[in-house]
Order: sequence, then C-alpha cells, then structure tokens
Amino acid sequence: MPTVTKNLIIINVLFFFGTFVAQKYGIELDAYLGLHFFMASDFNPAQLITYMFMHAGFSHIFFNMFAVFMFGRVLEQVWGPRKFLFYYIACGIGAGLVQEGIQYIQYVTELSRYAEVNTGTAIIPMAEYLNLMRTVGASGSVYAILLAFGMLFPRERMFVFPLPFPIQARFFVIGYALIELYSGVANNPGDNVAHFAHLGGMIFGFILIIYWRRKNRNNGTYYH
Repeated sequence: MPTVTKNLIIINVLFFFGTFVAQKYGIELDAYLGLHFFMASDFNPAQLITYMFMHAGFSHIFFNMFAVFMFGRVLEQVWGPRKFLFYYIACGIGAGLVQEGIQYIQYVTELSRYAEVNTGTAIIPMAEYLNLMRTVGASGSVYAILLAFGMLFPRERMFVFPLPFPIQARFFVIGYALIELYSGVANNPGDNVAHFAHLGGMIFGFILIIYWRRKNRNNGTYYH
C-alpha cells in the first residue's frame, strides 16, 4: 500500500480508538476536534483539518477507510504522494467550508430569530445549541477521491452492490453525486449526514483536477 494512503488510514484508526480512550477520562474529543459552526464559541479554524480524522461510529470509519484503501492508493500511484495528500487535505477543507456555509444559511433562515432552541429533550440557549452543530468524518475527502477516480478512469468497470452488473466509474460517480444532492435538498428529519459537505468535497476536487489539467496542458504535458 502506498505510504500516504497507509498513513491516512492508520491516523484515522488511531483517532477513532483514541476517542474511546479519552471518554474513559471524561474527555469528548469530538467537542475539541470536530468542526463547529464558525459562529459557535467552541469553533477553532484548526478544526477544518482535525474534523477529517474524527468519525461518528464503526460503520462511518470503516466505509470511509475502505474507500481510501480501494481508490486512494490508485490515485497516489498516479499522482505521487505529495499531490495526493494535498488533494485529500484540500478537498477535506473545502468540504468543511461548504458545510459551514450551509449551516450559516440554516442559522440565518431558521435559527437567528430565536434565543432558545427546543431539541426535543430540552430547551437550551442558542449559544449552547450552536456548539452542538459540529461535523466529523473524512467523507468530504473520500467523495473527492471517488470523483478523481471517475475522472481519471471514466470507463473502468465496477461492481456496486446491489447492482448485478458492472457500471463504468463515471456513471458511478454521477449517481453518487445525484443521490447526495437529492438527500441534501430533501433534508429528511433525523438525517445527520452532511450531504452538502460530501458534494463540497467533490466540487473542490473537480476544480483542482480541472486546474491541474489546464496547467499540464499549458506546460506541454498530457494529463491522464
């Protein structure tokens, strides 16, 4: 396994198990390392990076790291370790920025006129509620990796459960993007998935890849 891919998986797993160790000492790492809404008192700009290494549960980290293992190693072999790591971190930050923007829209349109919020179990001050608005996970970077694989190897055939037949990578990526867009717009109650952060990772990934293609073309080199 390439170095960056391997180390990203190791770091994410260490943070995941570190969360449980910290809980035994009464420390909630999510509260420090998760990405808070920028208007909340617990927000720290460094969280735009640290939130990528925090996960909400086993299935969350498993599927994210499985995607990094399956597709990230291919990108690292094509791009090299430095370019791949930059892409991973930059797209993760981009996903976080998009999520912050979506939360700001929610705050302005729904929350700003209230001093307190009824969470269903308690009524809490708005300042306290804003600190509960936090995001964790590497999904923004993972969706950017999926996009990059689809753009670099658009005709590569993939088996995707539960489809009984293979589909090309480009259609796989387009399908995932449409599902995330629909899920984000639908805004189903109880859905705690940051769908627009996923799309944000893909958007930043698309911008980076297009920029690199044009730069390589101008330099007289061809981009696969």
